[in-house]
Amino acid sequence: MAERPIDLGWVRVFAAVGKMGSLSSAAGTLGLTQPAVSYQIRRLEEHMGVSLLQRQHRGVELTSEGRRLFDVTSRTVDDIDMLVRSFRSQSERPAIRLRTDYAFSSLWLIPRMHTFRLHYPEMDIQIVATQRMEHGPPDGDIAVVFGTRQEFGSNATLLLPEKVVPICTQGFLDRNGPFFDPFEIASARLLHLDTRAPSPWFDWKSYLAELGINRDAAVGQGELSFNTYSLVVQAAIGEQGLAIGWMGLVDSLLASRMLVTAGPMLEATDRGYWLVPPKAQSAETDRLAAWLISEAGIDALKAQDL
Repeated sequence: MAERPIDLGWVRVFAAVGKMGSLSSAAGTLGLTQPAVSYQIRRLEEHMGVSLLQRQHRGVELTSEGRRLFDVTSRTVDDIDMLVRSFRSQSERPAIRLRTDYAFSSLWLIPRMHTFRLHYPEMDIQIVATQRMEHGPPDGDIAVVFGTRQEFGSNATLLLPEKVVPICTQGFLDRNGPFFDPFEIASARLLHLDTRAPSPWFDWKSYLAELGINRDAAVGQGELSFNTYSLVVQAAIGEQGLAIGWMGLVDSLLASRMLVTAGPMLEATDRGYWLVPPKAQSAETDRLAAWLISEAGIDALKAQDL
């Protein structure tokens, strides 16, 4: 009669005990009770006809036979676990990465993600926000990047053209405004977004220059500068000054009256947020791109109604 093969469950339990040096620790790792671990070790010892463990006051110690068995089983169990993880990773859905900057992700994208989840609950998305975006299409990622078409090529789709307007709270406007004349804006307390020079988007210097005003930085009234646009917006909500508001990013704040417009709107027709598709497209990236374009189109229609 053929000998009954060893139960692989016993082997896994033994390998865990040998690695942890404790029945209770192995039980916790395996999700078993300590008596269950002890029982399976006894069954393995009975099957092999040798003693594998020596029970100590604190934990256990492998016998010489136990060490020989552990040398083999520990490698085998680790190899099996690695192979299982490999199988699982191959079957798991790959996450679609969407790269963009902090302003777009926090003010435009995240508030809308619940809509995407309703349409595509089976899709996994990893949002990668960075302050410095590399120009050019990413290898396997969708990107939403600020710049011009010349920077991103003919495959890029304009999501949000750059339209800006001074914004502040109604309270700040009541106390310091109104700002009917651009010179009044230039003399107000302004909130700035730090950026490299020359700025790739409207800043206060270029905004006022479009209105024919060369503002002296010395006229500021204890002005604040921030390295992310989200902080600029929070400072405006906190009534710290006038900020430049990018339409598309601050629309919900204007609609809720948390912020109000406080000056003329300007537009840079060649600049804005562009959707840059990945070099290797898939059905999933196509769905995400179509959703982004659709949401941007809905925003444009809403803006026309304001």
